[in-house]
Amino acid sequence: MFVTPAYAQAAGAAPAGGMTDIFIQLMPILLLVVIFWFLIFRPQQKRLKAQQAMLAAIRRGDTVVTTGGIVGKVTKAVDGEDLEVEIATGVKVKLVRGMVADVRSKAEPVNDNKPA
Repeated sequence: MFVTPAYAQAAGAAPAGGMTDIFIQLMPILLLVVIFWFLIFRPQQKRLKAQQAMLAAIRRGDTVVTTGGIVGKVTKAVDGEDLEVEIATGVKVKLVRGMVADVRSKAEPVNDNKPA
């Protein structure tokens, strides 16, 4: 009914370059993945590593800012555990190390072995 000689000739022709066509169609998607990797994922991984290094380097005497905005001085820091932070004179709170947003001022390394 709708078959014309031109349609019949086009339908009978074999598709040429099958693998090349698939590669050309997938090229924009692959290009977007590469762009997202360099613009989003890679910088995010760098920030995460820098944040983890900052948290691991917290020592006694550092002034820290929590994610809640509280500023205090670290009075006790044990590797891999909670921090004890003095937020006012005589007021000490325990913080999870991951809740520290920023280290404002770094203290000099404390020498606990030095005689008084």
